[in-house]
Amino acid sequence: MSNILIKLSWRKLWILSVLISSCLLILGCSDNATPEPTPPPVFNSAQIATIADQVSISVQQTIRDKLTHMRLPLSEDEIRELIENAVSESAPESISRADIQAIVNGAISAVSAEDLIQEDLISAIRDSLAEVCTACLESNRKDGDNRETEAEPDKGRLQTIQERGKLICAVYYQSPGFGFQDEFGNFIGFDIDLCRAVAAAVFGNPDAVEFRETRPEERGPSMQSGEIDMMSRNTTWTTSRDASWGNFAQTMFYDGQGFIVPRSREIISVYDLTDATVCVLAGTLSELRLMDLSDQNRMVIHILTFPDTNSAAEAYLQGQCDSLTTEQSGLLAIAAEFSDPGAHVILPEIISEKPLGPVVPHGDDQWFDIVKSVMAMLIYSEAYGIHSDNVPTTETGNPSLDRLFGLSGDYGQEALNLNAQAAQDVIKQVGNYGQIYDRHFIHLGLVREGSRNALWVGAPCTDCPKGGQIYAVPLR
Repeated sequence: MSNILIKLSWRKLWILSVLISSCLLILGCSDNATPEPTPPPVFNSAQIATIADQVSISVQQTIRDKLTHMRLPLSEDEIRELIENAVSESAPESISRADIQAIVNGAISAVSAEDLIQEDLISAIRDSLAEVCTACLESNRKDGDNRETEAEPDKGRLQTIQERGKLICAVYYQSPGFGFQDEFGNFIGFDIDLCRAVAAAVFGNPDAVEFRETRPEERGPSMQSGEIDMMSRNTTWTTSRDASWGNFAQTMFYDGQGFIVPRSREIISVYDLTDATVCVLAGTLSELRLMDLSDQNRMVIHILTFPDTNSAAEAYLQGQCDSLTTEQSGLLAIAAEFSDPGAHVILPEIISEKPLGPVVPHGDDQWFDIVKSVMAMLIYSEAYGIHSDNVPTTETGNPSLDRLFGLSGDYGQEALNLNAQAAQDVIKQVGNYGQIYDRHFIHLGLVREGSRNALWVGAPCTDCPKGGQIYAVPLR
């Protein structure tokens, strides 16, 4: 990259800075960093969350401020100095100068000049830096990062969970329908019930779960740290997340990014948002896709980011932005909480695909297979017309049904170390896919008929929504 002038847009600098600040959360990561004599510090989820907020927001703001006083194109040295200064100003005191230089060096060395120049290789930058952070995490583990919830190398995660006596599940708490807390502090929602279903399969008790509140920027570090057993918090499945975060078990909800605007503005299309200000959650794919929309269509959209859903929605209602963007299902849920939902309209365009589903950490195929099997239990129970009130306990003569509920035959329960009749516990106590969906989404106006969240067209049920994409690997 030496002596190359790089035409670096604000969007590219933003992505590079966010990924470097993500590296900071793991602390001290770089292929060419000199090991310190003392072991790296250990951080729990709460500390990681605090550092994430401070570093990522500060780095982005610092770079934005500095760019207003700089002339593009920037040289490599200018890029390095800009990012290093921003990280230095934002990093916690526990990060040494040498650590900061090692992080910046490791990140920049992983990215070629072509990656920075070509718009279509932005994802390659993201993947390269993710590898640097992942390598650092593995190094920290070997150096004595002894997290209490991490599965020990000589036993599987299932055994660790069973000995602990509970499932640790990362969830969100500000997304009506998917996950939120009621007035009594109970976690409720579609994603919450997916965690409860796995707990029912493992323990026979859907309440054997510890829910850990997880904000958007915490998701990657939480998965990579091994602190949690499963994440179920309306997270979009992408190839880079699959590679660096963990294994996505099953798409349980098909969504897409949409926009909501005040009806009084008479905006009828997303392409009417040229020169508009749009509110979005920081550190999400929605933010990146919004940048794409603006760049590709030369719309000059002004992006206003927020750390959580409530603050973004409040800013929208106060008129700080002309539109709010997130998953379309989320917009319906948010609008349902407005004092006058009819004063707002969701625009017709969907600008991205968002397959949502649970994620498990890398490194344990059996646990991955268990979570996939539980999701399949929920889907096939509805397809076979079985719900929480009619779960069979004796053979029915239907081989598929009897195999699912452990009445005859098997679908691999023994190899998975699950109770042969685990599906009975799951469906009796949590319900089938349709019951879970209806319980949390119907009142928000998210009907399944005609949507991709109906069962597949050939599902054997007679009184169920079909023609969609909800389908699972056969249980046999």
